[in-house]
Formats: sequence, C-alpha cells, structure tokens
Amino acid sequence: MQPRELLGIADVPGGEPLRLFRRGNDFMIVLDRNELMNSRMSGSEAALAVMTLDRLPGRGKRHLLVGGYGMGFTLRAALAKMDAGETITLAELVPDIIVWARGPMADLTAGCLDDPRVNLVQDDVAALIDAGQGTYDAILLDVDNGPDGLTVAANDRLYSASGLSRAMRALRPGGILAVWSAGPDEAFTRRLRAAGFVVEEVAVKARDNGKGPRHVIWFATRRR
Repeated sequence: MQPRELLGIADVPGGEPLRLFRRGNDFMIVLDRNELMNSRMSGSEAALAVMTLDRLPGRGKRHLLVGGYGMGFTLRAALAKMDAGETITLAELVPDIIVWARGPMADLTAGCLDDPRVNLVQDDVAALIDAGQGTYDAILLDVDNGPDGLTVAANDRLYSASGLSRAMRALRPGGILAVWSAGPDEAFTRRLRAAGFVVEEVAVKARDNGKGPRHVIWFATRRR
C-alpha cells in the first residue's frame, strides 16, 4: 500500500492539532488516531446540504450558515442547488483548513471559496449563531464526528439544551438546524425535541455511490 504523506499540521484553538495527509489522489484530515475526513467519502457531507435545501423550497433568497469547511463537500453541494443572490455564510474556526483548501487541495476545492454567494468568516460558528436573531433559513453543522466536542471540547455547547435554544433563535420560522454525525445519538434526539424542534433523523451512506458506513443527519425544524 502506498504510504501516507504528511502535508501539514493545523493548530486548533482550544483543541488538539489536525493533520493533513495525502495518499495518491486521496486526502485525509486526522485528529490523533481518528480520521475525521477522507476525500473518498463525500456522500453524507454533500447530503447534508442537498437534503436540507430540498426541505426549504419556495423560501426566496435563502441564507444558510455552514459550520465547518472540512473538505468543502457540503459547501459545493449547497452552491450547486442555490441561485444567484442567495447567500452562504461559512464559519471556519481553523485558519489552516482554508490554507489547505487553497493550497494542496485546490483542485478539490474547485474555486468554491471564491464564489460570490459565499461569505467566509474565520470564527467559531457558535459566535455567529449567538449573534443571529431570525437570520438563517438553515444552519448546517459538521464540526465534529457527532453531537459532542471531539475536535474542540467547547463545541459541546452547540449541542447542549442552551445551545439548541440559541440555534432556534438564529433560525427564521420554518428554518432547519441540520447536524451531521458519524452515528446515532438518542440523547441528542431527545434534546432536540425538548428544545421544541420538529425532528427527523435520516441515515445516509458515507459514499456518493451509496456504499460505505452509515452516517446520520438530524433535520430539526423550527415551527412556523
């Protein structure tokens, strides 16, 4: 097997460093021994955007908040389904993720960060949620392996009862909080319902060919 080549190490505010590897044409972002992202497994990250937007028809000029660039699968899938004049605010906490996107992964990025519909904010997505009051049609979160603070312990506040209340306030009526996870979490489903969301939990295959491990996306809708 071809060995992995280490391309870079990224400091994570409040967390352990991330490492970017390449093996042939494939890229991997790794936290300690956990492979957080792999360029061969884009299906569920793209589905996070596609399935959210499918649930938001006829809402005019939609405004999405995307938490975490990763390898850009969610961002590119959202842009492919959105019209001119619609907006994606992209929050990325780790500056080197954007450096990697514009550097060694530039071909994979395919210019999506320069799309005029994208407003890149290099900050914690929680700060944008806290500042939002009926601002977003959808908030898409893929900042950890699930609804817990694996990458950054402070991310736990996104998934807490108070964090979910702040997310609801940041959404417009009928808006959706969509959360990606590597696996199910019954306690998180209960917290979403307790916060007043209408909750749909969907299993999605990791690869865009319908293969690979099964991931989970929660679609939590703010009642109108």
